[in-house]
Amino acid sequence: MLSNDAPATARPVPRPHQPIVLVGMMGVGKSTIGRRLATRLHYDFADADEEIELAANMSVTEIFESYGEPYFRDGERRVIARLMERDRIVIATGGGAFCDDETRALILARGVSIWLDAPIETLVERVGRRGTRPLLQGRDPAQVLTELMAKRRDFYAQADHHVQSENAPHDRTVGAVLQAIAA
Repeated sequence: MLSNDAPATARPVPRPHQPIVLVGMMGVGKSTIGRRLATRLHYDFADADEEIELAANMSVTEIFESYGEPYFRDGERRVIARLMERDRIVIATGGGAFCDDETRALILARGVSIWLDAPIETLVERVGRRGTRPLLQGRDPAQVLTELMAKRRDFYAQADHHVQSENAPHDRTVGAVLQAIAA
């Protein structure tokens, strides 16, 4: 039992089947790993970016272009808060979601957070497959990803677990996530 003078960093007791939230840089595989993890656990899956697009009836790129990043982050915060109310769900967040103080606090209080990590070279190769990343438009992906990682690493490090997303079959990373959760 926690006393009133327990440290502010004390985590609440986890609830059964609480949300599993994947955080990390764009291109690390949160959506791909999340879908497979949800299937293995018989959980639902939600991609926060897809949920934002449904709610806004616009693509993430269109939201960034029309309203800017602060507007997008506000919508992202609300969508993730709604998803965190559910049990038995795996949530893939956008790369910057866990950097928002309010979103991060909610995820840490109500879910199990997994930082999926990969080397910058791997991320550059993966993000090159899709041209829909607003933060990379017209810029050098390696430079942008290096700068973003420098800004975000300390936030990601607050996640409950840290798992490497390897250049290997996705099921290997899913297995590593399952081991981390079970530990």
